[in-house]
Amino acid sequence: MITGAHTIIYSSDVSADIEFFKNILGFDNVDAGGGWLIFRLPPAELAIHPAEVNGPHVLYLMCDNIVLFIEEMKGHNIHCGPVDEQRWGSVTTLTLPGGGKIGVYEPKHVRP
Repeated sequence: MITGAHTIIYSSDVSADIEFFKNILGFDNVDAGGGWLIFRLPPAELAIHPAEVNGPHVLYLMCDNIVLFIEEMKGHNIHCGPVDEQRWGSVTTLTLPGGGKIGVYEPKHVRP
């Protein structure tokens, strides 16, 4: 039935963010036509959180070691915010080269 999920990041600097995912994170990709790249994502999980109003939906990338990840990003001049320790994981916010922000976390929970 469902074979995967397609995630979209809207960016005011598409070229910079594509270069980040392609060359810094090293995500495999395919050209879907006309130079439009689609990136392979690592395995994913989905959580449903309670809210007063539906949406917006949020993207977090996951890593095995948040401290090491932040250090690696510093080496590429990519800013990450301070680590916020939550019950479910250690979380930072990464600022993409295009100016957008995404969450990155090291899970403390068992992975499905």
